[in-house]
Amino acid sequence: MHKTKTDVVIIGGGLAGLTSAIHLSKHGFYVALIEKNTYPKHKVCGEYVSNEVLPYLKFLGFNPFDYGAKHISEFQLTTHNNKTIKAKLPLGGFGISRYTLDFELYKLALGHGIEVMTDTVLDVSFSDNSFTIQTKSNHNLESEIVIGAFGKRSTLDVKFQRKFIKKKSPYLGVKTHVSGNFPEDTVALHNFKGGYCGVSKVENDHINLCYITSYKSFKKYKSIEAFQDAVMFQNKDLKTIFQSTIQEFDKPLTISQISFETKSPVENHMLMCGDSAGMIHPLCGNGMGMAIRGAQLASKVIIDYLEGKITSREQMETLYKKQWQQTFGFRLKVGHTIAFLFRQDWLAPRLLTFLKWFPFLVPRIIKMTHGKPMQL
Repeated sequence: MHKTKTDVVIIGGGLAGLTSAIHLSKHGFYVALIEKNTYPKHKVCGEYVSNEVLPYLKFLGFNPFDYGAKHISEFQLTTHNNKTIKAKLPLGGFGISRYTLDFELYKLALGHGIEVMTDTVLDVSFSDNSFTIQTKSNHNLESEIVIGAFGKRSTLDVKFQRKFIKKKSPYLGVKTHVSGNFPEDTVALHNFKGGYCGVSKVENDHINLCYITSYKSFKKYKSIEAFQDAVMFQNKDLKTIFQSTIQEFDKPLTISQISFETKSPVENHMLMCGDSAGMIHPLCGNGMGMAIRGAQLASKVIIDYLEGKITSREQMETLYKKQWQQTFGFRLKVGHTIAFLFRQDWLAPRLLTFLKWFPFLVPRIIKMTHGKPMQL
């Protein structure tokens, strides 16, 4: 079997994988990216991105507004018993589909000479300070660095016996695109018993509807439509938007076994990135921004290691763990707390009433789950 040598292998071609690949290639390193799916492809995702990542995307040579991204500056929150609060987003964000965003970043990556392989990784082994990566198509790659950016849940997580994979993951995600009336400068979060739904516009004037619920709440019903009608449509805003818009997908996309358990940013000497390193609750609306920010952190320590500024692998891994925790630890704790509070159906309306009395708290809470504009 022929073995290909490369500086960095990235497993997973989502936001974290693609942005880290582009970053590393801009510094002259040979990068191979392995992604099991072909581009373009829709994904279950809120498709709202915090403006904190714009300086970094500009550094990478990518402007989302060239591809129809919508400027978002307003925030709306409703509860299952139809209480509403509105606020300005402190930093703002933009709406763009993963179908377009990933595809355009993929094309940018190809333009940087990155080898993108459509394949599935079966095994990653580490010995003598080097990785060997084996794929389903019988490719064998040897690399000094591996980034694990393979998403929320993977067979590699099982293979490496990561702690979170041993626990039950009771959440289900559903996403669709519709067309109709919705303000393009607004991202809305509509709470319902057992979950919440994010609503925002993306390119082509489509509206992204993405909701997460517990499997326990969902399994009582025979179909997605029955669940929406019986549970979600108790929220009048949700009922209006689902019933007054036109479906653009043949059927909704779904993903199960979503885990918000704590993960390690380094696993078997691989630097984990994006959802592979940790997920913030979608209620906080910043998973895409975190993936891109995490890619920058990983890329910087890798560059310093490969250029000899960091003298050992242990030092690189320790630094990445520290920086990851400093950057995301507090955000994740706040996200867990907010999600827990809003899962208490009796409490969510009371919280909203409290926030209506003290509206200045809303932007402060949002800030806690978002970062400042990324420094280059």
